[in-house]
Amino acid sequence: MSFPPLKINLVEGSATFSFTPQAARELQASLSQLMESLKATATKTTPGGRAIPQKPMEYQYTGEVFLEIFCNPNIWPSPFAAKVLITLRDERIRLTTEAELSRLVEDVTQYLEQVS
Repeated sequence: MSFPPLKINLVEGSATFSFTPQAARELQASLSQLMESLKATATKTTPGGRAIPQKPMEYQYTGEVFLEIFCNPNIWPSPFAAKVLITLRDERIRLTTEAELSRLVEDVTQYLEQVS
């Protein structure tokens, strides 16, 4: 069965590639955990006033292309300011760039609505 491609809107431009609904659901779950980590970083602090360090998010997908998404929640003041690093590659090309986290969440949500 053929699925529509996923379009990720980047800071400048966009990238469109083959993706599966199952991979999109896994990515959505990873992004939800990242949002929770970012919220925890923004609101919870230790007695000395420092934020409790959170684990970085690393998502990888291998299909027709290789997709890797990385974000360190400890460097962003809020989920709305956060950006993710994206690497998208196949045997001919490699694209490494960043995207706004909130926009990526919207892109994945739209994709899942489109395929359901």
